[in-house]
Amino acid sequence: MQLFFRQVGTGRPMIILHGLFGSCDNWLTISKVIADQGFSVYAVDQRNHGRSPHADTHSYPELADDLHEFLQQQGLERPILVGHSMGGKTVMQYAMQYPDSFSELVVVDIAPKYYPVHHIEILKGLKAIPLTTLQSRNQADEILSQYEPSLSVRQFLLKNLYRNDEGGFAWRLNLPVIDKNIEIIGNDLVNVRTVTEPTLFMRGATSHYVKDSDIPHINEIFTNAQIDTIEGAGHWVQAEQPEAFVKSLVNFLK
Repeated sequence: MQLFFRQVGTGRPMIILHGLFGSCDNWLTISKVIADQGFSVYAVDQRNHGRSPHADTHSYPELADDLHEFLQQQGLERPILVGHSMGGKTVMQYAMQYPDSFSELVVVDIAPKYYPVHHIEILKGLKAIPLTTLQSRNQADEILSQYEPSLSVRQFLLKNLYRNDEGGFAWRLNLPVIDKNIEIIGNDLVNVRTVTEPTLFMRGATSHYVKDSDIPHINEIFTNAQIDTIEGAGHWVQAEQPEAFVKSLVNFLK
């Protein structure tokens, strides 16, 4: 699979993987800030997201294989792997499947465990938007607001909406496959092994994704892990506290 990506900077190679409903475009600004610290940053669209190809399946072993194929295509050896939420699960699963092929892991606001489905209302809202008759983004936002009250979350989600060549609206996101596989997206890691590479788990102080009770399990699998809690941030650490995010990331790597 030929994944779409955007690359900035020169230096140590770093891969950044977005979360569910996201894309590499969400990371454009912060990628440039990170690149200025001496890194060659590759922000990548995972399958069924952004401008990357659509597929009929969407599991973490497959997402990890996609990442491995991307690294081979780009000739990148032992890169730093950064993943937020679903992307964090992807880089953790990659570590299970491809030992000794990366230098450090950075996992943002996700733990190595099963998460119950909790995006049902968002999916209902996205599916309620009538693409064939939709007249404007404002109309899409009005419909979505009946399912998601947060304006910032709606703006994030509607970045997936674009005008196609015929002038109508379409989703970059492979909505039917994401909808069908939403329970799989909450899955735990498989083929778990011990990871000794340096690993940073960054979490938002007001997020409930990585709890104190998860830390012993994290340390069992990632024996060289450290936890950094970012004050004033929820699940979208990099968007809510970008300066603190970059500081934590760079301090860990340097």
